[in-house]
Amino acid sequence: MPAVPGGVYSQNQQPSCFDRMKMGFTIGFCVGMASGALFGGFSALRYGLRGRELINNVGKVMVQGGGTFGTFMAIGTGIRC
Repeated sequence: MPAVPGGVYSQNQQPSCFDRMKMGFTIGFCVGMASGALFGGFSALRYGLRGRELINNVGKVMVQGGGTFGTFMAIGTGIRC
């Protein structure tokens, strides 16, 4: 029995350029959040932050890194369309 093709797109339809840019932003945002957690966490610990200050600082760095890297990934994906 043949496998049924799954997914959002059928066999003849490709994702639109906007869909690709959304996917690029999402992937870039996730990568930026992960790197922001690593770098922001280490730098905050090095500055001696603890408790609520640590969480607030790391969260802010994660969102900033995710937004920045996601934006550049979306732009790069849009250029490739």
